[in-house]
Formats: sequence, C-alpha cells, structure tokens
Amino acid sequence: MSALHPRTRLFLLLALAATGLAFSACDVRVRKDANGQDKNVDINTPVGGIHVSNDVDVRDTGLPVYPGARLQEKSGNDDKQANVNISTGFFGLKVVALEYESDDAPEKLSTYYKAQLKKYGDVLECHTHKHGPTLEVKESNKDDDSKLLTCEDSGGETLELKAGTKDNQRLVSIEPSGKGTHFALVRILMRGKDTI
Repeated sequence: MSALHPRTRLFLLLALAATGLAFSACDVRVRKDANGQDKNVDINTPVGGIHVSNDVDVRDTGLPVYPGARLQEKSGNDDKQANVNISTGFFGLKVVALEYESDDAPEKLSTYYKAQLKKYGDVLECHTHKHGPTLEVKESNKDDDSKLLTCEDSGGETLELKAGTKDNQRLVSIEPSGKGTHFALVRILMRGKDTI
C-alpha cells in the first residue's frame, strides 16, 4: 500500500523497520476497497502491531480544513491521506496525514493556520526546500528542552508550521502550486516505553 508523498512513504517504511517486529510469527490482513485497491493493512505479531489505512478523518489531526479547500485526488498509486499506527511494548507511533489544495495564496493559508495552531502552543515557522511535510519523530531525551520542535532545513519555498512537542505535534506544510496552494495537515503522536 502506498502512502502519501514519497517522503512520507519513506518515513513510514523506516518506521516499520525501526519497530524490529518479529515478522516470522505474524498475522497479515489486507482489506481491499470496491475497486480492488488496498484500503487497510493490519500486521499483528507477538511483540506488537501495525495498522495502515487510507480511511482518515481530518478531525484526528485536531485542525480544521481551510475554507474552500479540496482534498487532493489520488494520483497513480499515491494516496493523499494515511492513518498509520504502530504499537509495541517499547514504543507507539500514530501518524495521521491528509493533503489538500486551495485556490488561495499561501500567505492566506499561513495566517489561517498560525491562528489555528496557537491553541497547541507556540507556533514554529520553518522554510524548507523539501516538498511535503518533514516528519520529526526522533526519540527525545528526558529533559524538557529535548522535546522542543526544531526546523530541519531553511530557506526554501515550502512553509512548515509546527506546534506541540516532538512526541505530540501538529504540522501544516504549505507550498505554492500554480496560482494556488498545496498543503498537508499532519498529526504525530509518539509513546516511549517510559510513558506506557
């Protein structure tokens, strides 16, 4: 099953590899939609499970859809929405992501989402050369400063607005697209073995 943007797909593959799950004794179930496309994938092992779905509710991001925006249509094998849950005795990871497009300029979306993100804390503004959201899911240390969000890149056309902490963050990626804007809404939740 493909996920969102190629960067997001790579992230998901790395997250799956990082779990270290014992796939030799696992149960894999793939559910298809009416067109025969993969809709849900469930993998259960003795040490944890993985659930990947393209059934996504924007309310799970904690952010509203910008007025008049349209969910991006699937292009080829690239879904424009994903809901990924990884759960083990050592850590848990949930990523919810949706991609949209709007006829409005990026500046309007930036103003709108800065106001929306403020309810989750200070809003970090990053400018990156990368297309699509930069998912920051590095394991944090025990001290509070290590949970602060950071910018991974600088100086590009893609604007990333982030709020929360490394293990509980909301992210809006905004980039110009013709006369309009392409944007993604992302929610990332992490749980470490010390927070079980």
